[in-house]
Amino acid sequence: MTPGFITHLLVEYRYWILIPLAFLEGPVVAFAAGVLASLGYFRLYELFVLFIARDLIMDSAYLMAGHLGRQSYAVRKVIAWLRLQPTELDLLRARLHKHPFRSIVVAKLSYGIASTVIVSFGVLGLQYTRFITRAVCVTVLQYSILLMLGYYYSASLSSGVTDVLKIVEYLMAGVVVVAVSYYVFTRIMRSRFFDR
Repeated sequence: MTPGFITHLLVEYRYWILIPLAFLEGPVVAFAAGVLASLGYFRLYELFVLFIARDLIMDSAYLMAGHLGRQSYAVRKVIAWLRLQPTELDLLRARLHKHPFRSIVVAKLSYGIASTVIVSFGVLGLQYTRFITRAVCVTVLQYSILLMLGYYYSASLSSGVTDVLKIVEYLMAGVVVVAVSYYVFTRIMRSRFFDR
């Protein structure tokens, strides 16, 4: 495969390549997609709609899995993995009802465990409309920031650096910095979620 052929594939089938990647790893792909939007490969508003729809679909599926599978083996394993005993589930339920927005924000930004926490919200009986209205606010803010960071990071590089290899190096460094920063931030969110 020649680089020209790979470039042709990316240009021709860009959304068909991006959609599966977005479902596998949303935040890092959003930053990279913002970079590519700055270079003209994507439209920023289409990316925004894609990532919002992706998060709403995934969050809805996780919450419904918790609602529908309260007594299933898989959901019991998720609860066990989170180390939540029945008394702790009661504490989580109380926290969720006392501070619903903060609980949902922390859960959605807890990298690596967000899906399991949302399943546990379903097990606890959190109403779909109550969850989704708060989740949309977090998702809109999260992907707006990530897409804009990627877009303006790339735009600032292309105006100041003329060597193509240097631009690629800076772009890759930016992706790594954002990925690590996002990971550290979400680790902090995760630890706050598990504060008893």
